[in-house]
Amino acid sequence: MACRVRLKHLSIVQWILMSSRPSHRCDRRQLRPAAGEAPAPLSPTSTPTAAAKPSAPELAAAMRPLDEKETTQVFEKLFKFTGPNLKHLLERPAVEGPDPEPGRYCLRLHKNRVYYASESLVRRATAVARPRLAAVGTPIGKFTHHGSFHLTVHALDLLAAHARRRVWLKPDTERSFLFGNSVPKSSLARITENTKAGDGVVVMSMADVPLGFGVAARSAQDCRKADTNAVVVLHQSDAGEYLRKEEELM
Repeated sequence: MACRVRLKHLSIVQWILMSSRPSHRCDRRQLRPAAGEAPAPLSPTSTPTAAAKPSAPELAAAMRPLDEKETTQVFEKLFKFTGPNLKHLLERPAVEGPDPEPGRYCLRLHKNRVYYASESLVRRATAVARPRLAAVGTPIGKFTHHGSFHLTVHALDLLAAHARRRVWLKPDTERSFLFGNSVPKSSLARITENTKAGDGVVVMSMADVPLGFGVAARSAQDCRKADTNAVVVLHQSDAGEYLRKEEELM
């Protein structure tokens, strides 16, 4: 799956990595002395010094584009829920930002969190000092200390708008899911046809309100034959985390 995702969306990966890559070219005329002018000698008291390297905390806090490995991890997680709609998620025109033409959406890494933001917001954020920049755009997930990427509840609206697979819960069972429990068959009202075990699914209320997301534990066909207490969706995240894990989400 990782190979297919990388090949299928290679153009998007290259666009993200190149969108904000700084230019290192310089004007050679600035390095050459004018005609008939000798190069300026070094001061006797001056000694060449190496440029100070940023410390590890500064590097971790700096907002930057994702590298290829990080982009692949993020795409694999998103592709599990959106499928081919992943391309539309990143190539659609942005509708937020202070500029008349916000550009498109892109991904940025800041303090181990991945943000989904318009190019306009990213340009404005570069004017903010690194220690003062709290966030930019919509956070969709974070990298752990071991380098693994996990989607967070902030990505729920994006996933719901582009998801391929959905499940709907009975009204009297929504609270159980919003407290972090997986979905048993007795709570299931509807499920998207052709859902397979292992597919990413968005959990919806009967009023089509996104409640969270998870992974299908059984296919749509197996759900019909499963026991009423059998788990059909493994819980990953839900909207109740805004209350239960308020400090962690900040």
